[in-house]
Order: sequence, then C-alpha cells, then structure tokens
Amino acid sequence: MLDLDDHIRRIMACARPLAPVYADTSAVRGMVLAEDATAGTPMPVFDNSAMDGYAVRRGDVVSVPATLEVVADIPAGSPANPVFGPGQCARIMTGAAVPDCADAVVPLEQTTLGTAVTGTPPSTVTVTATPGPGAHIRKAGEDVHAGEVVAEKGQLLGARAVSALVACGVEEVAVHPLPRVAVVSTGSELIEPGYGPLERGQIYNSNTPLIANLVAANGCDLSATFHADDVDGSFIDVMEQAAILADVVITTGGVSVGAFDVVRLEMERSGWDIRFDKIAMQPGKPQGFGRAPDGTLVFCLPGNPVSAFVSFEAFVRPALHALSGRTDPVRRTFTATAAQAWKCPQGRAQFMPVVIEDGTVRPATAMGSGSHLVGRLAAAQALAFVPATTDAVHHGDTVEVWEITQ
Repeated sequence: MLDLDDHIRRIMACARPLAPVYADTSAVRGMVLAEDATAGTPMPVFDNSAMDGYAVRRGDVVSVPATLEVVADIPAGSPANPVFGPGQCARIMTGAAVPDCADAVVPLEQTTLGTAVTGTPPSTVTVTATPGPGAHIRKAGEDVHAGEVVAEKGQLLGARAVSALVACGVEEVAVHPLPRVAVVSTGSELIEPGYGPLERGQIYNSNTPLIANLVAANGCDLSATFHADDVDGSFIDVMEQAAILADVVITTGGVSVGAFDVVRLEMERSGWDIRFDKIAMQPGKPQGFGRAPDGTLVFCLPGNPVSAFVSFEAFVRPALHALSGRTDPVRRTFTATAAQAWKCPQGRAQFMPVVIEDGTVRPATAMGSGSHLVGRLAAAQALAFVPATTDAVHHGDTVEVWEITQ
C-alpha cells in the first residue's frame, strides 16, 4: 500500500494555481489576487462633509453665537461649488463636496436650529460653537492615494476587499479563477431520486449531490455532472466531455479490482495518465489520480459514500484550494479528548467521522468508520485523524480533529 502522505504529495505537486485572468472587480469574491491591485482614484475622491450641517469660513465663527446668511444648499451627489463671502455659508449634507471657499463644517447640532431639517434651507443660521480647523471635512486622499496598493497579490478577496477596490475605482483585477469541477458518478446500480421505486439491486445516486455540494461549499464552480453505466461502453466518452468542461474531474466508484470496476478498467486501457493505488487509509483505500490528455486533473474516488467523502476531504479539497491560488490553511484542525475507545486498522491511517461534545469526540455511529455508513454520515461534525502507527484509540486519548465542510 502507498503511504497516505506520499499520495498527498503527488497530488499537490500537480495542483498549481490556475493561470490568472482579468475579471470585473464586482464579481471576484472568493478569488485570489494574482497581482497587486492599486487605486484608480483617491479615497475620498474629493473633500466632503462628514456631517449634516453648514459649510462655513472659520473666520466668520470665531466669536459665537454668530449668525450667517445661508446662500446655497448642497445635497450629496451635487456638482455645485458655490462661492460665498464673509458672513455667508451653505447648508451641506453628509458626503457632499465641500465648497472650495469653506474651511470647516458646523454640524446641525451646533446651531440654534438643531437637527430639524426642512426641504428648503433657512435664510439664516446661528452657529453656537466655534469649529476647529478643517472640522468635519474628509480630505481627498486621506484614506487612500491614487496608485496606492489597496489589496496585495495573494490576498483572498472577500466582501470588504471587493468593496474597497470598487470604491477606489478599480474596474478589473487579475485573479486566479475558481476551479471548474465536473462530477462523474459510475455504477449501473445507481438510480436518480424521483425516477420511481428502487428495484432489487438498485440504490439512489447519493454521491453526485455529495460531491457537487462539497465542491460548492469549497467555493468552486460545478461545471457539469454525468453518470456512466458500468457496461454500456460510454465511460471514456463521458470523461472526454467532462474534461473539456472542467479543470478538475472527480469520479466516484469503479476504482477497485472488481470485474466491473469501469473506471480502473477503462482508464488503464485508454492511455490516460491515471495511476491507481491502494492507499494506507480507512476508509478510502482504492484511489486513482492523474491527468486527462488535455492536462485536466482527474480524481478517481471510491464509490462508497463515506469513502468518497473522506477522499474529498483528504485529497480533493487541498488540491482545489491550491488551484485557486490560496495559501491559507486548508482547514481548521484542533485536538480533542476521545470520549470512548475505538479500534483502528493496523498499518492504515484512519478517518473516523465523529461528533463533538463538550471538548470531547466520539464516533458518529456505533459501527465506526465503515465506508458504507452513509445513513449516519449526516450526524458527523468532524473527522478524527488517527495515524497509521496507532492500533487503537483509548478513552481519554488526545486525537487530532479535522473540521469538515458541511
């Protein structure tokens, strides 16, 4: 059997960030910057008022109370730049451009009129407090200068970063695109939900929604889903279609040594660069990985649902993370105390679905880490990772726990 870490290293050596593309800044949430993004405009773009109030000349309000003539009204968005002289002022709203002749803003609260605002400005206003130099004026460029780096290469773009970039006039940025993923389920026994009652030997296709939802939960684009029968000879045609549409193709089922394990049999005959190994892990021992002729990464996962889930978490998730250009940790890991004992397979790393209770963990099902236990998979809150050197977990042992994608 191949060591788990050796298989992971082989995968990660192939999982390089996707080539950068230029994309509309408003549509890049969840992507990683491929180069620094610099401000196209200063922020603020112009001197603007931080308060609802009156734009004044400070020299007119050194001695208070001081009554001024209101000669203009400036709402936010107005292009007006009124000129006023001694003893005059302009009513101004928050965010509006401050007139060039004003050097301070007096808030409504510091006038005898208070915060009662009417549609038409008053003819005069009495100021009750002397403003400081530049009071309540947001100066152009005090936040960001034009040409200044707003977000750095390698940064994962969230809602706040996108907002900042748009505000600074950045119309498009270079990013690593999110991987496009195609899912191919295999098995003549698989029936899609809603297609009538199951007949003897049939099961519902739960792997396609499992993998498709894991892909989405990891922020990637699900480009297509397919189903290939074990015996109709369509598998390679389906794989060729999938590879055209995706950066990554994930198959489930047909990877072991059975007479009808179509993925292994057809891949070995096809000449595709796919290698099949037995990995020292439980569940998920049979695995395939490699490339399509066009370079698309191909993961061939076992068909048992728990094995498929664990394989995604152990192998696919880190690869998608790397293809996206991300360098932050793939997942949160922590340690917890085992609330009960369980057996481990000799010489194989174990991924035990567990539930978390008051800082302790216990198997999500009394039947352990069986690869077929999909009915209990929904109860799992995390995976306990037990190294291959451990023969058993005892009550009170400290175990490593992987946070899982819900």
